[in-house]
Amino acid sequence: MKLSLKALCLAGALTAFSAQAQETIRIGIEGAYPPFNAVDASGKLYGFDVDIANAMCDKMQVKCELVAQDWDGIIPALLAKKFDAVVSSMVETEERSQHVAFSEPYYYTVLSVAVPVDSDIKDTSTDAMKDSIVGAQSASTQGMYAEDVYGKAGSDVRLYPTPDEAGADLISGRLDAIVHDKFPLLEWLEKNSEGCCKLLGDLPGTEGKTSVALRKGEDELRERFNKAIDEIRADGTYQDISQRYFGMDIFRVQ
Repeated sequence: MKLSLKALCLAGALTAFSAQAQETIRIGIEGAYPPFNAVDASGKLYGFDVDIANAMCDKMQVKCELVAQDWDGIIPALLAKKFDAVVSSMVETEERSQHVAFSEPYYYTVLSVAVPVDSDIKDTSTDAMKDSIVGAQSASTQGMYAEDVYGKAGSDVRLYPTPDEAGADLISGRLDAIVHDKFPLLEWLEKNSEGCCKLLGDLPGTEGKTSVALRKGEDELRERFNKAIDEIRADGTYQDISQRYFGMDIFRVQ
């Protein structure tokens, strides 16, 4: 059966309208947390979080619009509707859950400590770290741990806007140790520590769920992210992305 010219024009118009009307979801990402998220020389966001966000948007059949946002202001910006969700290695905590909702985790993480290679600090216990100068990123789970555990046990805790700034002070000798998430810390030690430093160990009891953060009450969007996470895990997309950045599947802490 042949379609009339009018019907063909109508079909074409509907197709064009559908393309123009594609839903856009704005994703907030810090851009200062390699290899999970960073900004290249041209100002473009890249990293594991970026690829995971784009993969989830593909499964939801929406367009991803990535928005760079400083970490300290990322939750306020979400609540102010600067973007619709945060895909930026945010660990679910009790305090954060009072302000935002979280999806199911897209990976699990654990906190670790790095020290200079010639450090006298033997382990990650509060006794071993007492009287040391410890650095961590502000407004982060590692910063909270450093203050709540090491700070209260006698360490001098110093907080930084980004992990790289804490790392720079460890290299320069202004810090005795830094607390960071394990995978980005391993990346930093391999590529950016100039051979100065080593992994001291993981911090027991600090495993956390890294999830998509959303505004409370947006349950439909939350379930769409949950479904997308399940789908990229099921079809191997997640594992391919993880292998590209880490040489393994990081969904569970190794």
